[in-house]
Amino acid sequence: MDKIKKIDILAIGVHPDDVELSCAGTLALQKSLGYTFGILDLTEGELGTRGSAEQRKKEAFRAAEILGAEFRHILNIGDGFFRHEENNLKDIIRVIRACRPKIVFANALSDRHPDHGRAAKLVSDACFLSGLRKIYTEYKSVTQENWRPEVIYHYIQDHYLKPDLVVDISNFLDKKMESIMAFESQFYKEGSTEPESPISGKDFLEFIKSKSRVVGRSSGVEYGEGFNTARPIGVHNIFDLS
Repeated sequence: MDKIKKIDILAIGVHPDDVELSCAGTLALQKSLGYTFGILDLTEGELGTRGSAEQRKKEAFRAAEILGAEFRHILNIGDGFFRHEENNLKDIIRVIRACRPKIVFANALSDRHPDHGRAAKLVSDACFLSGLRKIYTEYKSVTQENWRPEVIYHYIQDHYLKPDLVVDISNFLDKKMESIMAFESQFYKEGSTEPESPISGKDFLEFIKSKSRVVGRSSGVEYGEGFNTARPIGVHNIFDLS
């Protein structure tokens, strides 16, 4: 599961479970259409109120299996304290060049947790720099060729942001929720003795469903996931947007 391979979409989250909470339905949809995806976590989520880094790693790999990811790779750039610096950028660039995605999903442009917005900027810059051939990186002792994804979509997280794009996940909400519940230490589970956190209440899972319903309604579908872009969305055929 940790072996990086060529895929169509790379979903990046700064914490394990960011991807599941925000764009798992979209990933499941694209999987059903024949596209491949991998997941990259920038940190082990070691500062989380509940669970441990080792426990979250096991849960993350389980969630990736549920969704059908080609791989899940976990970096350790420092939960809460990572910086926008060369070493962290190159860690991300190595993964991008190794899996050569056309599309990257990244954290929200701004959000309740300060790591999310900072990670969005870090990933966006890494995607650009990955395309510069004079930046040298190696993966498994082999020199890598430059690669720049075609587009970055920033998924929407805790705070409501008006989406630039809504994906219809009506047929994949159950798969999304199943992947979320793989993180047993983080979310509501009857009888859990873990300390409470802003996302551990039973109402939070209902919030996720309700948010998907609100986002979906805005585009005329039952359940949706929203994304923001840093640049206008271009199409070859206007009917592709219908």
